[in-house]
Amino acid sequence: MDDFTEIEALRQELTRAGYEYYVLDKPTMSDYDYDHKLRRLEELETAHPETITPDSPTQRVGGQPLEAFTQVRHQVPLESLQDVFNFEELEAFDQRVKGVVPEAEYVVEPKVDGLSVALEYEDGIFVRGATRGDGQVGEDVTENLRTVRSIPLKIPDAPPRLIVRGEVYMPKKVFHTLNEERERRGEALFANPRNAAAGSLRQLDPKVAASRKLDIAVFNIQWPRDDFSTHLETLDYMRDKGFKVIPHYSCSRISQVMEHITEIGDTRASFPFDIDGAVIKVNSLSQRAVLGSTAKFPRWAAAYKYPPEVKPAQVLDIVVQVGRTGVLTPKAVLTPVRLAGTTVTNATLHNQDFITEKDIRIGDTVLVRKAGEIIPEVLSVVADQRPEETQPWFQPKVCPVCGAPVERDEDGAHIRCTGAECPAQLLRNLAHFASRDAMDIEGLGIAVVENLVNAQLVKTPGDLYFLREEDVAQLERMGKRSAQKLLAALEKSKSQDLSRLIYAFGIRQVGQKAGKILAARFHTLEGLQNATLEELTAVDDIGEITARSILDWMASPQSRHLIDRLREAGVNMTAAEQGSDQRFAGMTFVLTGALEKFTRDEASEMIETRGGKSAGSVSKKTTYVVAGEAAGSKLRKAQELGITVLSEDEFLELLK
Repeated sequence: MDDFTEIEALRQELTRAGYEYYVLDKPTMSDYDYDHKLRRLEELETAHPETITPDSPTQRVGGQPLEAFTQVRHQVPLESLQDVFNFEELEAFDQRVKGVVPEAEYVVEPKVDGLSVALEYEDGIFVRGATRGDGQVGEDVTENLRTVRSIPLKIPDAPPRLIVRGEVYMPKKVFHTLNEERERRGEALFANPRNAAAGSLRQLDPKVAASRKLDIAVFNIQWPRDDFSTHLETLDYMRDKGFKVIPHYSCSRISQVMEHITEIGDTRASFPFDIDGAVIKVNSLSQRAVLGSTAKFPRWAAAYKYPPEVKPAQVLDIVVQVGRTGVLTPKAVLTPVRLAGTTVTNATLHNQDFITEKDIRIGDTVLVRKAGEIIPEVLSVVADQRPEETQPWFQPKVCPVCGAPVERDEDGAHIRCTGAECPAQLLRNLAHFASRDAMDIEGLGIAVVENLVNAQLVKTPGDLYFLREEDVAQLERMGKRSAQKLLAALEKSKSQDLSRLIYAFGIRQVGQKAGKILAARFHTLEGLQNATLEELTAVDDIGEITARSILDWMASPQSRHLIDRLREAGVNMTAAEQGSDQRFAGMTFVLTGALEKFTRDEASEMIETRGGKSAGSVSKKTTYVVAGEAAGSKLRKAQELGITVLSEDEFLELLK
């Protein structure tokens, strides 16, 4: 088989396997085989780049980051729906419809709580995807939608032009996993799957969108409309073309509509996506045309919104959990209560301000609901059912896990453990310590970190440097060779610059940039340990809040123990000598567009080692903008401000 024949065969095989996995939920190919075949296809397409087509399975991984999204005017407006909140309002909707088309029948669908998009195909090839926006104009998110595996990139026997509408969502399982990972990295959590889906679909870097594992439920043909007589026909057509179609029910009477709405509400926990209601649509497309639309809504459809289920429960206790970022979160332990299809025994109380505002006490009867159908929360206290002996509740003064002092965030309501070796934060601290921008310990990913912690081989970052090969080799998925590689990477990391070590400590407010500034100013870790508040605040870009965070961290017994442990292991605690080449001192550079000769991190390093600063936005203080291919808004702003713009070659000349 020649390369071209193999390319076509692999594309067909992988496309079919992806459809079975992501649309039918009936995989026939193992993940290993799929990944192996996909890699082979990538190799062949690299050798024959002229064969790459937009519908190839290799094009789902995400392309170059965008500067900004462009606007798209929808050929057919993406209308919103009129809400109804009870069966009386639904009956009124039915009477209005039947008053015009007495024989109307309906289709009922769960209302996915996601982000509405239009998918456009030309001659069967996916060419553009856009968000709903205001219904008339949306944003072009084509590259991000290519990463949604259940969206077909090519459909068979297609008309010259096809536009379908669907709802992009983040599956509930993916949402929980994503929030766990974000908590581990110390990032802000998404409030609900809808916010997570919207944030993911609007990422300028398609690779980030690809990592979020979004899905879609398609529910409407926008264009063409004349080839079908009913909505059910359009759903069958889209399913036959390989789309993942919304679950639906056909009804001839409004009483059946109500039964299906109740059924959807009772089984909402079983859906892979969040729902916030049910959609009722007239089935006949000709009847829809007769009914028409108002200025805001179609007259042939309505959205039934489920009221949030609220039930009473008693607060048996209030316990405090310490998250992986050190935040102390109070949680109410409740008498069991059934909500949205699951039994709830706990509810988040967010923080001390929330508890104080609602005056929640142990022994109280409270009203509970599921926020966004996901997270149980307390709405209010039933005051007339409060026992006389209850007392106000307050957060502890020390961490309940490690005993270190806690402190309140300067700019928020969170209370946080200050312990550098707090066991509750161990996974997050180790992952951060080993990360690329910190100590850059190759091979020490989160899976290996969890293995080390579960085996009780590591209790602080300092313990990493005392691991023994025979202990590591016994861990799951490791072995002797992997253990040798990890220990070699650990040994190599001992020589990292002081700036990386400072950042690796995970001191609040101290990022990569601050680590470099502090290392350049104090030269040794001992010098930083002995610095006063006045000395710290005298350093450029180090404010009082950051300075106090550094002082508090350095004064902690846990921090001193960690530093002693690292010093004993031979980890470098001295800054590299500043290079004599300081030609960029006082200059600020901004990098934009797709760079070909080096990565942005490499270019930033070149700038900073020569005394310059690398910034993320263009301002009047910017000295140069280095523009690669497809540079966008930053380039335009630089031109407006009259700032010198350099090509990559001109930047390299400047380096010489």
